[in-house]
Amino acid sequence: MSSFWSVWISVLSLVVIAGCFLLLRACSKNTTGVKEGESMGHSFDGIEELNNPLPKWWSYMFYITIVFGLIYLALFPGLGNYKGLLGWTSSNQSIGTEQGIKADSAAAIELAAKEGRYVQYDQEVKHADEKYGPIFAAYLATPLEELVKNPEALKVGGRLFLQNCAQCHGSDARGSKGFPNLTDSDWLYGGELATIKTTIMSGRHGMMPPKGGLPIDDSEIAGLAEYVVKLSGREHDETLAAQGQGSFMKGCFACHGMDAKGNKFMGAPNLTDDVWLYGGSRGVIEETIKHGRAGVMPAWKDVLGEEKVHVITAYVYSLSNK
Repeated sequence: MSSFWSVWISVLSLVVIAGCFLLLRACSKNTTGVKEGESMGHSFDGIEELNNPLPKWWSYMFYITIVFGLIYLALFPGLGNYKGLLGWTSSNQSIGTEQGIKADSAAAIELAAKEGRYVQYDQEVKHADEKYGPIFAAYLATPLEELVKNPEALKVGGRLFLQNCAQCHGSDARGSKGFPNLTDSDWLYGGELATIKTTIMSGRHGMMPPKGGLPIDDSEIAGLAEYVVKLSGREHDETLAAQGQGSFMKGCFACHGMDAKGNKFMGAPNLTDDVWLYGGSRGVIEETIKHGRAGVMPAWKDVLGEEKVHVITAYVYSLSNK
């Protein structure tokens, strides 16, 4: 925060508190010329106004609130850049990548402990680790084949999924354009427990280069898209699809296979089903062929740790294996 805004906020906060004190003092004095308890000389709808001061307990509560506010501003950060007498901060979090945040926070936690500063977030994380660490350690020690049968573990995995994975895959895990549906049986890299865990731990980087990196002219794209439509069993132009098959054989089969059923080692999708990550219309298919696609699934091992990934794996597997 700049010095100007720091001073502005500090002065404004103190002026408001001082104003509240002066207003309270002014209201506690009788300046009406009418004795306390007597009529102010007017009424409305049968209700007569009397000159009654604020109840003492009410005034005292206002004074206590003002004193509390001053003590709070002295102990905790609240006046611009002033850090407070206690050296309290809410967190050590920084802005950047997930991995960068974790690395920076670890160093900041160590520095805060060395300097004796109280960081609220650090204390909450420490308390959570002490309370839930043994639970996650027990989950990690349980083979995934058994963990998927544990209802409580799946509930925990579901909550972790909502906190960390739902932003891309949706709260119902059905995905959206560019983000896979995790509730069906279609897997780019495989749906086995070990494979799912590897995907979450290390992430994935799927890349289809423009035109597959092949010597395909723009004039061939429409035919190739028509052939892909044919592969998925939909109505198509046979002549145009036959031309597209020739383009496919220029090299598309190297990733998608001669039968076009994909390659899980490379993350190449199956083109013979009706599952489309980016959309299956002719226009979208042509766009995919012409410009390529690049899909990134970030690695979570350094963000969540293996214990939590282990539980999320069991939950994700359960979505398509009831």
